[in-house]
Amino acid sequence: MPVSVSEAQAADDELVDAFVRLTPQLSRSNPAPTRAELDEIVRSEASRLLVARDDDGTIVGSLTLVLFRIPTAVRAWIEDVVVDEAARGQGVGEALNREALRIAAEAGARTVDLTSRPSREAANRLYQRIGFEQRETNVYRYEL
Repeated sequence: MPVSVSEAQAADDELVDAFVRLTPQLSRSNPAPTRAELDEIVRSEASRLLVARDDDGTIVGSLTLVLFRIPTAVRAWIEDVVVDEAARGQGVGEALNREALRIAAEAGARTVDLTSRPSREAANRLYQRIGFEQRETNVYRYEL
């Protein structure tokens, strides 16, 4: 599938509608972001909301790249990668990730991190094929 990846520039109706369709495919426990929440992401200096479009211009996937400075480096983190079920296995996820890696390198990051549930077998194969390596680390979460 020919796919183009670009950074979302505005939280318009098309973006809101795409997230209403895509979010349940990413998370069953979280609602789709509101227009105001998408606007906050798009306007943030710390995040880049990437969208993938098919050859008809329909948004078929998204990825959020978070970039931030810490005392030792520029850090990059990939979050909430989702590809529409109808477009999976057609290079959309790879195109989104490769664009995120390009942007991260351009921003001065030396590494890019992400997490992925083991049950997302196809996604995990993709990350490894692209060159991500599984780290020996403990991931902790504190619920507020």
